Amino acid sequence: HGIRIYQLPDADSDEDEEFKEQTRVLKASIPFAVIGSNQLIEVKGKKIRGRLYPWGVVEVENPEHNDFLKLRTMLVTHMQDLQEVTQDLHYENFRSERLKRAGRSVDEEVVDKDQILLQKELELRRMQEMLAQMQAQMKMKSDP
Repeated sequence: HGIRIYQLPDADSDEDEEFKEQTRVLKASIPFAVIGSNQLIEVKGKKIRGRLYPWGVVEVENPEHNDFLKLRTMLVTHMQDLQEVTQDLHYENFRSERLKRAGRSVDEEVVDKDQILLQKELELRRMQEMLAQMQAQMKMKSDP
């Protein structure tokens, strides 16, 4: 139905292998199948958070039953990018459309979403490079 959702950014080549693998697994899991519960159910003598159905139990924190842990990981590791994409792309699209409907003119720079995204990507890369440099400096200081 043409529903656009947040796309996880690709892992940079300088990222560690564990992060690259985590990003690959998260991308492959989209759309996430999530179930929640605030009930504790006893299963095989253990209390777990889940839902009881006639055919069995769905455990909230079991990755074979639910993508809740993957969703939580995605939100924790990509929250800054998600916020920026939401603000700079989705909100600005919404805002531009509303201004057009109201008959007001829209600034060219607001309409040019590609330029905004490019600027944010460059800023994100610069920040990642600075972080990598700082980590390397800290590592050099900690190594005798």
